[in-house]
Amino acid sequence: MTDFSTLGLSPAILKSVTELGFTQPTPIQVQAIPHLLEGRDLVGLAQTGTGKTAAFGLPLIQKLSGYGARPGPRATHALILAPTRELVNQIATNLRGFVRHSHLKVTAVVGGQSINAQTNALQRGTDILVATPGRLLDLVERKAIRLDTAKVLILDEADQMLDLGFIHALRQIAKLVGTPRQTMLFSATMPNQIEDLSRAYLVDPVRVEVSPPGRTADRVAQSVHFVDQRAKTGLLTNLLKQRPGDLSLVFARTKHGAEKLMKNLVKDGLAAASIHGNKSQGQRERAIKAFRDGEIRVLVATDVAARGIDIPGVSHVYNFDLPEVAESYVHRIGRTARAGAEGKAVAFCSAAEMHLLRGIEKLTGIALEVVGGTEPSRQAAAQAADEASKERRDAQRQRPGNGPRMKSGHQKPGQKSAEARSGQRQGEQQRPAGNKRRRPRRQRAAA
Repeated sequence: MTDFSTLGLSPAILKSVTELGFTQPTPIQVQAIPHLLEGRDLVGLAQTGTGKTAAFGLPLIQKLSGYGARPGPRATHALILAPTRELVNQIATNLRGFVRHSHLKVTAVVGGQSINAQTNALQRGTDILVATPGRLLDLVERKAIRLDTAKVLILDEADQMLDLGFIHALRQIAKLVGTPRQTMLFSATMPNQIEDLSRAYLVDPVRVEVSPPGRTADRVAQSVHFVDQRAKTGLLTNLLKQRPGDLSLVFARTKHGAEKLMKNLVKDGLAAASIHGNKSQGQRERAIKAFRDGEIRVLVATDVAARGIDIPGVSHVYNFDLPEVAESYVHRIGRTARAGAEGKAVAFCSAAEMHLLRGIEKLTGIALEVVGGTEPSRQAAAQAADEASKERRDAQRQRPGNGPRMKSGHQKPGQKSAEARSGQRQGEQQRPAGNKRRRPRRQRAAA
């Protein structure tokens, strides 16, 4: 049987791995580590929760431990990019455990925290920098960090970074990183854009795949309730109250929907909290800690906020709203059945979401077990989907600023041009969630 000692890792790293309680390497670690120790570029495909951080982290640490010199001021030897604050912090925490018997320094930078404090932390340089793309570019613009000294570039959860609109940021960052370099790309799914990205920035990469793209965790029992949208909250409350001792993660589609659902659950006597883009970094960290410690039993989250949650005790994932992108379903249910445990994924499907359910089943190759309600007829589902689409269009037209367009070349005083609005929207999409402008001190005190 393969163990870590057969993979070519140094005694210091093996000591750290043993102290952390790791016994047998996972399939992605067995296949990836030897190639990465040889210096190869690599594309790693593995579903979430399979040990990808150690797969790239252990050979990275061994490589950097052999460097004779520390990085200079505002410099780094390795850059790891991840899509969300939670995932960046999780990666950094794991790496700090791995480097406990080395001189290496790990630094994490994310939005929602003081950029001045992060600038100061980078003054003396760092061996490994873990960052979200938006905050990293802010620091580069301030000349707080230089990337040309980095000889290793790692993109983790690359598919999610593309979903969040970071493709232009990734291309910009890749041009700043030093060459020649070793580049690694890890992803749970392999859409065409990821293929294009690997061809553009990886040199003769070895491809490691431990599960087919879109395959869901083997230990997750998946089911679906067909339910009217207005009856979902009541159904969820009843299911949660039937299992009061479980840790349950609930996914909502929007920030507003997540917050409203959480408040309704609390009103019904459930210990619940929420994490989403409108929460500050401190609020999100406190909610996750309370969930991890069992102080709350239900955590309501949006897709972006939940990426990077690694809590082995999560027994149930509830898809209160089905995701618009089928691949997100794979990431969602990967939050349970971690570290060899078993879990359950329960989907709520309204008539208007039937097309989303079909997309999920096509991607995963699994027909979800129907445990509640009756499947809507295709005609009723199509009608409901049309009505939902019409409601979205009506809501869009009613938003401020969506009135009749003015003639080209004319705009009201103070009104932004279409180009300016488009640039602002793109910037907001790429800005890490929760990175808001601070209000004046007097207004904050009043609030």
